[in-house]
Amino acid sequence: MKKLFIVQDNLGRDYEIPDIESFYQHLKEFHLNGISVHEEEGHYFTVNDNFREKIKKMFDSRK
Repeated sequence: MKKLFIVQDNLGRDYEIPDIESFYQHLKEFHLNGISVHEEEGHYFTVNDNFREKIKKMFDSRK
């Protein structure tokens, strides 16, 4: 059974991350440091150190 990963966007709406590995890799490639905004299927996320850490923990727990 596939593990579900859900985060809230900037408007407080739940977003289910379909592929945590590619989501995490994208953050590492395009949002590695500082503060930026990531758009995913109409959801906007402010990417900062806290968000990166949250996604990293999800990624690390994927198995």
